[in-house]
Amino acid sequence: MPPPKAKGGKMLNLIHHNVKISLNDGRSLMGRLLAFDKHMNLVIADCEEFRRVKKKKKQGDQEVSEAIDQKRTLGLVILRGETVVSLSDEGAAAVVEDDKKGQMPPGPGRGMPAGRGMGMMPPVGGMPPPAMAGRPVPYGMPPPGAPGMPPMPPGMPGFGRGGPFPPGFPPGMPPPGFGGPPPGFQPPGS
Repeated sequence: MPPPKAKGGKMLNLIHHNVKISLNDGRSLMGRLLAFDKHMNLVIADCEEFRRVKKKKKQGDQEVSEAIDQKRTLGLVILRGETVVSLSDEGAAAVVEDDKKGQMPPGPGRGMPAGRGMGMMPPVGGMPPPAMAGRPVPYGMPPPGAPGMPPMPPGMPGFGRGGPFPPGFPPGMPPPGFGGPPPGFQPPGS
């Protein structure tokens, strides 16, 4: 059995090469091939369009047609595959020093996850990050008058930790719909 071929075949070797593409409407494009897919859709950089236009001129009683080649600079082009008739390699694209300016300098070679939350490994030194070094705050808001909290406006009951309970709720009982703490829960200080 022959060895398996890489997907893309010859097209994969043309990436970053200058190519000339003939289209089904008679135009031809030249540029650097950046990408392709299974439908032969192409992404071409620094693309230029060439087309032959016939102009009719009247010389006396006769009409004479002249073929004029027009060139247009298009830049970055995404080309639908069904319009491609032929594609030919025009040679490797020259590497310009300007292309290297946008690249990042080589780093230490250390990959870091870029997600939310804490990493899986404890931080070096075994110390928690400064934001988590303090005592965890129980559910709810800190009591009024706590550092960083505005004082409670006059006439407002201080519902919450340490304040009077709302009418109809006996102290120490959970609100309706909440059966109580989860099994095995030990309140602080017990």
